Amino acid sequence: MSGHSKWASIKHKKAAIDAKRGKLFSRFSKEITVAAKMGGGDIDMNPRLRTAVAIAKAANMPNDNIDKAIKKGTGELPGVVYEECVYEGYGPSGVAILIEVMTDNKNRTTAEIRSIFTKRNGNMASANAVAWMFEKKGFLVVSKSVVDEEKLLDVVLEAGAEDVKTEGDTFEIYTSQHDFETVKEALAKKGIATESAEITAIPNSTIKLTAEKDAKQILDLIEVLEDHDDVQNVYANFDIPDDIMAALE
Repeated sequence: MSGHSKWASIKHKKAAIDAKRGKLFSRFSKEITVAAKMGGGDIDMNPRLRTAVAIAKAANMPNDNIDKAIKKGTGELPGVVYEECVYEGYGPSGVAILIEVMTDNKNRTTAEIRSIFTKRNGNMASANAVAWMFEKKGFLVVSKSVVDEEKLLDVVLEAGAEDVKTEGDTFEIYTSQHDFETVKEALAKKGIATESAEITAIPNSTIKLTAEKDAKQILDLIEVLEDHDDVQNVYANFDIPDDIMAALE
């Protein structure tokens, strides 16, 4: 889980950079459109859409953009048809990487993702080569400044959370996919704000990278993958010690 935590922290910093905002909004729009297409445009009846909209609003995406994305999904507005697909591969040091994509041209995207791997000492893998190493979980982050640990544990464990970990100045809450919405709603009812809340893929085991060179190589690869226009999410099973991470920042 530590590998996910560290990459989540990096993504959180990236999201705060204004230059990335347009790309983030495009990514959110795709997810909202596909969620609406699959489960309908009613947020109350569509958990995937509800989560996607909440994440978009947390990033200050305009309501008008959100409404348009929903209407494109329901067919009320014309829009591009996106296909969801997953790519798998290995990065430097044998790190397993799982990539979730939404694209309007799978052949183009496949070639581009393969090229990114090849140029950065990685390689694409066949279906299910690394997917079995990850498990889908609910993942919520709460700042220590808004609640004490005892109260947080009472709320989330009663709502069905599986685990709570401390990471720096935050609490990380892990749930099953089934209990994610219940835990999220329990926090909201108690007025406990979340810094982020998402369904993510947690590695069952991690590869520890203790050399700066190895850590930099994998972070560079994942960052380039993250920046690809069709990529929605990147998950990897690396673990970089705090001292190495600090040296790279």
